[in-house]
Amino acid sequence: MWLLFAFGSALFAGLTAILAKCGVRRTDSAVATAVRTVVVLACSWMMVFLTGAQAGLGSVGGRTLLFLVLSGLATGASWLCYFKALQLGDVNQVTPIDKSSTVLTILLALVLFREPVSLPGLAGIAAIALGTWLMIERKETEETGENGLAWLPFALGSAVFASLTAILGKTGISGVDSNLGTAIRTGVVLVMAWVMVFAAGKGPGLREVPGNELGFICLSGVATGASWLCYYRALQTGPASVVTAVDKLSLLVTVGFSCLVLHEKLSRRAGAGLALITAGTLAMLL
Repeated sequence: MWLLFAFGSALFAGLTAILAKCGVRRTDSAVATAVRTVVVLACSWMMVFLTGAQAGLGSVGGRTLLFLVLSGLATGASWLCYFKALQLGDVNQVTPIDKSSTVLTILLALVLFREPVSLPGLAGIAAIALGTWLMIERKETEETGENGLAWLPFALGSAVFASLTAILGKTGISGVDSNLGTAIRTGVVLVMAWVMVFAAGKGPGLREVPGNELGFICLSGVATGASWLCYYRALQTGPASVVTAVDKLSLLVTVGFSCLVLHEKLSRRAGAGLALITAGTLAMLL
């Protein structure tokens, strides 16, 4: 049963990017992030009460709370960058770069915490880096007919801030249930996202969100919550190494759906890159 939950986690994580892409065709990416975070926050607190983790609220120390807030700010920055990248680029280009945050996290942990990396792990890092580079391709934009990579800085920002989220968590968050920590962090993301919306004067844009795109934005939040539920349920009874490996294969789900639903084409070069990223991800778990 745990294996089914692990595949469910990968499926919903893969769907998240597709649904998000459908929700930012005309909707401002910052507005979409803010709306989506409301749904994710509801899902995260539902997980807290389902697992009984709310009992640990009173034991959260000041230092831990500080790092939860910092981690939440990094998460918020990552989500804002990710949605902007999805708005400007193809899903099958943005997602691999976002997923490469795993590699950056390992490298930062090596430098900051002196955590060892095995030879298969080093080979995996090299394979993921090469695969990600192969999947970055210039494409002509419909509006100008010019080649551009306007989405690339935002995709890289998403990966950098996602890795900082993990490093901040490693540095100072201890003795807190993971579900409770996620819920508190998501609350910080919610505040940050809405402050960004109103500080940039994009509040009026809330009334201009098309109904169908609002539905896709909310569904992407539900997909994120469903992925978390499946992931932690799988970890309860299954081996962490296998569960994590299956969850990371959500990239295959995302690319598959981007081809079927969004009709994004995958070149031979990008296909080779996807194969390298997959092989590298599996090698890092050895």
